[in-house]
Amino acid sequence: FFFSTFKMSKIFIKGGTIVNADYQFVGDVYCEDGLIKAVGASLDVPEGARVIDAKDRFVMPGGIDTHTHCQLPFMGTVAVDDFNHGTRAAVAGGTTMLLDFVLPQKGVSLLEAYDQWRSWADPKVNCDYSFHVAVTWWSESVAKEMEILAKERGVNSFKMFMAYKGVFQLNDEELFNAFKQCKKVGALAQVHAENGDLVHEGQKVMISKGITGPEGHCLSRPEEVEGEATNRAIVIANRVNTPIYIVHVMSRAAAEAVIYHKRQNKLVYGEPIAAGLGVDGQHCWHKCWRHASAYVMGPPLRPDPTTKEYLMDLLATGDLSCVGTDNCTFNADQKAMGATDFTKIPNGVNGIEDRMSIVWEKGVMSGKLTPSQFVAVTSTNAAKIFNIYPRKGAIAVGSDADIVIWDGKAERTISAKTHHHAVDFNIFEGMTVHGVADYTISRGVVVWENGELHTTQGSGRYIPRQPFGPVFTSIETREKVRDELEVAVEREPYTGPVFKP
Repeated sequence: FFFSTFKMSKIFIKGGTIVNADYQFVGDVYCEDGLIKAVGASLDVPEGARVIDAKDRFVMPGGIDTHTHCQLPFMGTVAVDDFNHGTRAAVAGGTTMLLDFVLPQKGVSLLEAYDQWRSWADPKVNCDYSFHVAVTWWSESVAKEMEILAKERGVNSFKMFMAYKGVFQLNDEELFNAFKQCKKVGALAQVHAENGDLVHEGQKVMISKGITGPEGHCLSRPEEVEGEATNRAIVIANRVNTPIYIVHVMSRAAAEAVIYHKRQNKLVYGEPIAAGLGVDGQHCWHKCWRHASAYVMGPPLRPDPTTKEYLMDLLATGDLSCVGTDNCTFNADQKAMGATDFTKIPNGVNGIEDRMSIVWEKGVMSGKLTPSQFVAVTSTNAAKIFNIYPRKGAIAVGSDADIVIWDGKAERTISAKTHHHAVDFNIFEGMTVHGVADYTISRGVVVWENGELHTTQGSGRYIPRQPFGPVFTSIETREKVRDELEVAVEREPYTGPVFKP
């Protein structure tokens, strides 16, 4: 059924403000067979096409969420947003592609884990998606599997953890080796940057003081722990001479490390998330344990209420690149696994559905972002960094017909009662935001229209991403420049006395 609908789909979007990352204009967009076939002013309506009036609306590339964890097995349970719920929530909010994560346990084959995640996702996804793969342990077999994933499975990004000691954490030597392999296979190194050893010790200190609630989570991993690890990860990547992507930049300290190294011309990209742009960590001190636990994630939301504005400023200046969510949702009974010990609270928050509206409200409505900058940080930058541009992230002839028709003036109030997630809590509860998806088009099919879903499980596709994308453009030249500087001094052999211990 889906394929017949897909092949017959002809959509003419008339008279909207077409917004790309580099320009906007009023015009029409024609889509057929899942692709954008024409873009321009006053186009003729093809016979048999459905016409959607987009007057006074923005016509933008569908959003790309760079960081999700659908149905992730984690901390003794499984995230409740599976690939069906996660992608339904996505299109309801104007996002048409997820970049999710394969997270193998230590000792588990990366290829086997990849196959497992594909088997979970493919029958359920309602929009396109792709996978980053985590490197949670190190060996020569892991290195070989990274190469296979890059060459044969369309994986061009690998994530390393500096936190979660004893579970996912790699030490500096393992990071160095993993980064070297990323460089060799043309994949972008991603890092969860927290000093896992200090977090582990901080947790023990908090428990010893009787601080067992969600506030202990924040107190045990303060922002200097994130800032130190961010700096260290960038330094290690620079010694390898490979680009690095810092996932979920949550603090001033981490952001400042990114900025510092960017100013030194290091190849580093930073990703804030919707939660860090929309709320703050003061919620973890809430008197209601359930409320407080809902905001527990790693790295933590910072209690400083000005952090979210600071991170938005850095999106506007280009110091941070694109917005993810780290969507990893757990219901009340799952969070309650840590009712007497914050270290056992499953880490994770929602964000997939509300990401676009949060960025519009906090960015565009505040005057910090233009509509084109909004498109850049919610879609185009991600498409370029992960080498799927211009297939994704553009309203252009030949691009996939992943489009959101966006009402920038409309308002909605976010609530768990009305969202499309499976989770029973929304961290943005009660927040009124501007920016609503009137229509979401995935692969040329209307999947969200005027508040109603028209999705089909399994209609999304896995999008392979080729290695050696734009982030690698300057690596070879940088290597040559470094080689020219790193040369031995020609001198006469030393012939003097030598101390013998």
